[in-house]
Amino acid sequence: MFPLSIFPLPGELVPLHVFEPRYRQLLEDAETRDISFGIYFNHVSNVKKLGSLVKLESVIKRYPGGESDVIVKCTDLLEMTTLLRSYRDKLYPGGEVQYWNVDTTHPVHKKLADAFLEYLSLIKISRHDKSFSAYNIAIELNLDFEDRIKFVSLDSDKKESFLNTRLIYMKQILQRAEKAKDVFHLN
Repeated sequence: MFPLSIFPLPGELVPLHVFEPRYRQLLEDAETRDISFGIYFNHVSNVKKLGSLVKLESVIKRYPGGESDVIVKCTDLLEMTTLLRSYRDKLYPGGEVQYWNVDTTHPVHKKLADAFLEYLSLIKISRHDKSFSAYNIAIELNLDFEDRIKFVSLDSDKKESFLNTRLIYMKQILQRAEKAKDVFHLN
């Protein structure tokens, strides 16, 4: 278990700089034994004790002092029931968790997909997947921590409504920013 103040969503790639000896040991185990590990969302708003199951994707850079820059990918969400200071004979913490088994392959309804495509067009993204899951959209919207907790706690039908509300808000902000460009003139 790696307690951090981040809450990756399934499918999200996250860069980490690993420098503490206990987490360097965790990284070594993840790399040599091909294991996943948990990132516990260490934040006061996390009353449900949620976290993310991540898998090491790549080591970007190794430093002479043993530090590393890595990319991990979130594969599932978890709820922690117990956090242990150290895991078995390891330096790093461990814990007892329940996996959520999140389905990231289920596409959203056409109405939300169309709204998301319009949003992508506004932010000038033209290359994208053909279909989107609710998690793909949530990741792209870069929800804050509270919204991420709220989003994952919703039933699947309410997730789409939540995302649609956020998309409407973001599109309004982008459209107003675009209109503001016309008001200012450079001299």
